[in-house]
Amino acid sequence: MLFLTTALTAGALALSACGSRDDDKGGDNGDSGGKKTTVVIGLDAPLTGDLSALGQGIKNSAHLAVTNANKSNEVPGVTFELTALDDQAQPTSGQQNATKLAGDKKVMGVVGPLNSSVAQSMQQVAQSNNVALISPANTTPDLTQGKDWKKDNRARQFSTYFRTATTDEVQGAFGGKYAYEQIKARTAYVIDDQKTYGVGLAAAFSTQFTSMGGKIAGTEHVNPEDRDFKAIVSKAKSSGADLVFYGGEYPAAAPLSQQLKESGIKAPLMGGDGMYSADYIKLNKKSAGDYATSVGKPVEQLDSAKKFIADYKAAGYKDRYEAYGGSTYDATWAIVQAVKAVVADNGGKLPDNARAKVVEALNKVKFDGVTGSVSFDRYGDTTNTMITAYQVDGNAWKARHSAEFKR
Repeated sequence: MLFLTTALTAGALALSACGSRDDDKGGDNGDSGGKKTTVVIGLDAPLTGDLSALGQGIKNSAHLAVTNANKSNEVPGVTFELTALDDQAQPTSGQQNATKLAGDKKVMGVVGPLNSSVAQSMQQVAQSNNVALISPANTTPDLTQGKDWKKDNRARQFSTYFRTATTDEVQGAFGGKYAYEQIKARTAYVIDDQKTYGVGLAAAFSTQFTSMGGKIAGTEHVNPEDRDFKAIVSKAKSSGADLVFYGGEYPAAAPLSQQLKESGIKAPLMGGDGMYSADYIKLNKKSAGDYATSVGKPVEQLDSAKKFIADYKAAGYKDRYEAYGGSTYDATWAIVQAVKAVVADNGGKLPDNARAKVVEALNKVKFDGVTGSVSFDRYGDTTNTMITAYQVDGNAWKARHSAEFKR
């Protein structure tokens, strides 16, 4: 992970991405006379609060994609602008942000959110306004395939919703398989934070783990705002489990892990992409040996990500791109490519029904992105099902194993 210097303010995001908004006054839909149409790409993420490390990485990566699209004149006649809004990982804020972005007629798509629970509050707003919503991080299967996906009764829920992160059906199953085969765990104590993401991830892990012969030694639920886990630690310790699995995010996972270790438990803590953050290690003095899975392959190992990494460094962002930098860049670029297709099909201009056309175009988008080949299946899910297992080694996460895991 990179750790860089110079911050960009929210205002700088808009200005550096596309310049002033004077071109909005009296401009046409082409580039005749040198004037360009402004297309806004919205963004929703937790830019403040406990999960801001991930949110800032998402914002910066989207900004980089917009900046590069403008530099290369990716869509002749169009200048892209990024409008980033803070949801603080709260569903009500996400819904308000979706409404605000949908109210701007120049918004042709929205990147985000981070949290699956926030996505649930945004999907209907996006659908009602024909605005494409592409998350680089949502992993709950229900968002695309409906609540009956476990019965293999799958149906697309929202035609405007897409994601560049694979689902917890894939991630949780990969985690269960990795725990049994590679960590050699035979019993697991499973904890979740009662949120949409955490519950789904823990369930998928448990299903796969037990199907391979593993045993769930106990289950527990926590409040994600809690930081004192004495009671749960006591139960986990008495269970004698080889592994403790946590479905949730790093702000609670870090103190949970530390308290487990301080109680004398030698079993490692394992979680998903919500735990995979450099801040997990910062917040947890006992993090060494813990595991986390995350969507995709480490961008540092991908030839396709070399330019992204170099450009991110050159841009001087003060925050790391974190777990979702590559998938965010690809989500943003997917909107750019959809706009490009729509403009090309309409004689070089945005049509009156541009939003609906962008959604249609996203279903056909395919390009080589930062994370590899980018395209979407019939549910709006990414076709890239690569997952990676990481382990804390010293003061950093180290990739241990990557593989595609098909449902």
